[in-house]
Amino acid sequence: MPNGTATPALRSKKISQENRTLVCLDEAAFYLLPSVGYPWAPRGQPPILSEVCSRDHLSAISAITPQGKLYLHLQEYPFNGMDVVHFLCHLLGQIPGKLLILWDRAPIHINQYVRQLLASDHNQDLWLETFPAYAPELNPDEGIWHYLKNVELPNLCCPNIRHLRIERPPAKADGIGGRTESPYTG
Repeated sequence: MPNGTATPALRSKKISQENRTLVCLDEAAFYLLPSVGYPWAPRGQPPILSEVCSRDHLSAISAITPQGKLYLHLQEYPFNGMDVVHFLCHLLGQIPGKLLILWDRAPIHINQYVRQLLASDHNQDLWLETFPAYAPELNPDEGIWHYLKNVELPNLCCPNIRHLRIERPPAKADGIGGRTESPYTG
């Protein structure tokens, strides 16, 4: 339920005419089960990953700007619509000016809480747009998840959530409002 479904040219016009900051947003989950990459082991000894079979996970939501500023929030339960609204409000408080949020078409992005936030935004500080369906490669925030899961955390087997929180890369997980340079900053 975005404000509009503008074409890239219209989005660019909205950004420049209204002096909006473009923010790409996405969610992901980090499970106790490892994201298997290329393991290392001495020659002749097969690598062994000991994992805990559990659905426990850290839910993550992040936003990245074209300048490479990364905003990240982690929690130990799945995100719902109210959590998304809290994160959007946090972004409004952290990033000066009006925002144009680009995100996917996840159900939590179109729930009643997001609609209520938009209805109460009389200054239109927040404008929401969606990426085309089935096009995660267009969202730079997907690259953050790929980097964390496949470069920083491959083959990591954690016995519990506490251990997973300790093992996460600290430079990329400073908590809500933690700003870092993205590994994709050009």
